[in-house]
Amino acid sequence: MATGHTDPQRRDRILAATLDLIAEEGIARVSHRKIAARAGVPLGSMTYHFGGMDDLLREAFGRFTDHIVAVFDAHLSAPADPDQAREAVADLIHRLSEESQRDLVLTQELYTLAARQPSYRELTHEWMRRSRVHLERHFDPDTARQLDALIEGLTLHRALATEPHDRALTLEAITRITDTGGRAPSRPGRPGAERTDGRPGP
Repeated sequence: MATGHTDPQRRDRILAATLDLIAEEGIARVSHRKIAARAGVPLGSMTYHFGGMDDLLREAFGRFTDHIVAVFDAHLSAPADPDQAREAVADLIHRLSEESQRDLVLTQELYTLAARQPSYRELTHEWMRRSRVHLERHFDPDTARQLDALIEGLTLHRALATEPHDRALTLEAITRITDTGGRAPSRPGRPGAERTDGRPGP
């Protein structure tokens, strides 16, 4: 077996093996021994390259979120107007819900980890922020935030449904959130927001 000096890809293989095992067995069943065996590296490599399981999980999930953000970029970097952007978001939702069971499982594993251990929320927070950067190329920040949540929800619903809804419904939902008639949507309490009595807000 190659040593660390002649095996420059060892660290990458460990990270890939970690994500593969989490997707297949769940975080609770992942161990240094299993990861080393899956990556084809000596057990000692685990502590040589990473400070511990927490360090390894953070870096592995960081790599995973980089992958998902790249998927966002691939879909949302090309559209030239809001209509094209809506179509691109629909394509993104259907890709995320149909193509990779591994990505779906890893997403839910990360969310569960962050829900139980607040220290991991910096990962999910940064992931959401980076996703919204791509959406904000085409929509105002409030709309991008709502749309980001819609993407998460519709992706999960389609992935887990026995009869997933079709693209027309996906596009309708996206349009309802993003079609503001050329105006940035206003929230109660903001300048320009309407009062409940129908008069302009302060």
